[in-house]
Amino acid sequence: MKEAVIEARDISKQYKELAALDRVDITVHQGDIYGLIGDNGAGKSTFLKIVTGQIFPTCGYVRLFGCEDVKTVQKNRSRMGALVENAGFFPKMSVQKNMEYFRIQRGIPGKQKAEEALRTVNLWEKRNVKCEKLSMGMKQRFGLALALLGEPELLVLDEPINGLDPSGIIEMRTLLTKLNQEKRITILLSSHILAELEQIATVYGFLSCGNVLQEISAKELHEKCSDFIDIRVAEPDKYAAILETEIPGTAYRILQDQTVRILNPTLETSGYGNLAFRHGIGVQGLNEHHMSLEDYYVDIRKRGKL
Repeated sequence: MKEAVIEARDISKQYKELAALDRVDITVHQGDIYGLIGDNGAGKSTFLKIVTGQIFPTCGYVRLFGCEDVKTVQKNRSRMGALVENAGFFPKMSVQKNMEYFRIQRGIPGKQKAEEALRTVNLWEKRNVKCEKLSMGMKQRFGLALALLGEPELLVLDEPINGLDPSGIIEMRTLLTKLNQEKRITILLSSHILAELEQIATVYGFLSCGNVLQEISAKELHEKCSDFIDIRVAEPDKYAAILETEIPGTAYRILQDQTVRILNPTLETSGYGNLAFRHGIGVQGLNEHHMSLEDYYVDIRKRGKL
């Protein structure tokens, strides 16, 4: 079993009449790329700020690297790099001078650390450019470089691809995957661009109105979001028996309105229609489906907490 890097237990955050988080339990294991999913106002940024120590929960606790007492948690935050909301920097100063300032401020030894971080995010060639002149994508990469200064074991990133153009999104996605796989950095990130999270996350947590609806691995999610075919036939029981005889091992369910749902189909869609026709079973409808991450999120939001 992998070590739990972050364990949040019973976390609530109350702002006067507003409950930003309500008894949230979230676990991030070593080596995960944990994608925190939720609409604006779901509580994603609030949770990340609690993990990084920017704000305190109304109740509950966060255990970091196996420790939960306040002093040790604060000490363990030195093993974490974070980019929550916008990166803070001095706009009139160059990229390199900003990096050196923050390195000294954080007490990180080794002047080479700034260069290493900038090279990691492919910004070394822009080291003499004033930060105000950076593009949106470069500013996001600069923020990531700041988070990498202390060679963290854990990265906490709030909407790291927000505002990026398509090439910037691809670049950030590739970079995060590389940091996770090559440097073994555990990553907790939030995003509302679910199609991008689907390509890199290994675990998902779904937040809605301050509540965790579900935590699920990418493997489990893939199984739940697998392709399926719905075929509406005149005799669903007879059709199901034919499936079992002619295509052994087929997973299926008989639904209402005479529909047979075929899970993980092995034939082309038309092949299941032809099977019915060959046995004299009338087909009233035949549709191929794939549930995306967005579809899954919308579905569990409708059904509420699992």
